[in-house]
Amino acid sequence: MTGDTVMHVYRKILVTIDCSSADSAILEHVTALARQNEAQVVLFHVVHSHTVDQDRALKASAEEMLGRYREEMTSKGVNVHVLLRGGEPGDEILTELEDGDYDLVAMGTHGHRFFGDLLFGSVSDTLKHRIRIPLLLLRS
Repeated sequence: MTGDTVMHVYRKILVTIDCSSADSAILEHVTALARQNEAQVVLFHVVHSHTVDQDRALKASAEEMLGRYREEMTSKGVNVHVLLRGGEPGDEILTELEDGDYDLVAMGTHGHRFFGDLLFGSVSDTLKHRIRIPLLLLRS
């Protein structure tokens, strides 16, 4: 680094959102990180549903929450995009990482018990072993 040249480590950050209390800690952290690096942030949520009615309800709730997150981060000067998909969370995240040009994956974690460990624990475990970019796990 010479003179006024600023090196930005991260240009594009994928933030996995699970629409829970774990989101606030990771969003606060990523907002600061994105501002420091002038990075684009993609908020990514995967709806994992078993019925059509459940799918509609979960997508509507997620769209509302993601919209609030985007507004809040945008008001703090962050370039934010939102992606909402349906399917298996681990598979959809890996597909997005293959298709996008990301420098970092960030996700919040929390103290799941049994079923949550099976679903969300397996997602972070899958990512740890299958991606080649940094993975930021932040406990709420």
